[in-house]
Amino acid sequence: MAQIDRLFDIMLDRGASDLHLLQGQPPKIREHGRMVAIDGEAPINEEQMIGYLKEICVPERWTEFLANKDLDFAYEKDEKARFRANYYGQLHGMGAVFRVIPTKILTMEELHLPEVLKSFAALRSGLVLVTGPTGSGKSTTLAAIIDYINDNYSRYILTIEEPIEFVHPNKRSVFCQREVGSDVHSFGDGLHTASRQDCDVILVGEMRDYETISLALSAASMGTLVFGTLHTNSAVKTIDRIIDVFPSDQQGMARTMLADSLRGICAQLLLKKEGGGRIAANEILIGTTGLAASIRENNIGNIRNIIQGGKSLGMQMMDDVLASYLKDELISPDEAYLKAQDKNRFKPKDEG
Repeated sequence: MAQIDRLFDIMLDRGASDLHLLQGQPPKIREHGRMVAIDGEAPINEEQMIGYLKEICVPERWTEFLANKDLDFAYEKDEKARFRANYYGQLHGMGAVFRVIPTKILTMEELHLPEVLKSFAALRSGLVLVTGPTGSGKSTTLAAIIDYINDNYSRYILTIEEPIEFVHPNKRSVFCQREVGSDVHSFGDGLHTASRQDCDVILVGEMRDYETISLALSAASMGTLVFGTLHTNSAVKTIDRIIDVFPSDQQGMARTMLADSLRGICAQLLLKKEGGGRIAANEILIGTTGLAASIRENNIGNIRNIIQGGKSLGMQMMDDVLASYLKDELISPDEAYLKAQDKNRFKPKDEG
């Protein structure tokens, strides 16, 4: 048993989502969205920190961390507990954050995701994006969509992740899961080789740079169904982010490629639920001829109108979801105001 497993057991017993270790500070956990110190734990000194981190990291990756002061990987404590680990250097020494990865992949029904997301799973080509800030549950939602494909369709599915979070068994589909840093050097390298793997579906764990985004767009344009994530919190900001990553002289081409390949965006936020726990809210944009024309013509401001006019297709605005949750008393007025795009719509009455 690794030394750090004792802290993981405390974390799991309390239903926390994250464990934070910081040299010079006592261990802390994120419990229902709130950061709290673990009772009775002393500040971690350098020797303890090295002991915690080095023991669960293979030697090659430990050497990589010491050189780069940053490392992502997955740690499997046992068959019931798996964690996404991020090691980093900071002012006072070493730090690390561990996020619980559920070993059971939850279904879309169990996650209460919009039914329309099943239509994304049925696609044979194009680009589908699941977006949101860090900790919003993007990976969990994507895993549920991929699992739905696995249950219902015979596909060859390649995942490129940093690190591999959810391990998918072969059911109706066949999986190849590759980890950045262990199996491939980068997301771009993984996408380069994907063109020779006869993939039906590619999951790109994070589309963070020009190379990854351009290769993902190319794969989607050439007949592969590509799922990816970005750290944006709305459909409009997602489209802007993709276009902006290209040099100015290539943005016209990027708009054309995106217009032709984009099939849908699911922007997700995780909200504090009244009475405890958290609940996901999703903005949904579905690819239509009107959307393609708006992207091609750089009329991004029209996308909100497209979502509002596409409710019968399953499209929904984030603020409408927040209003619905607020009406059903699932979230507090403060939480709705904090997460809303149109703050005036949710402004407390006493502020006029």
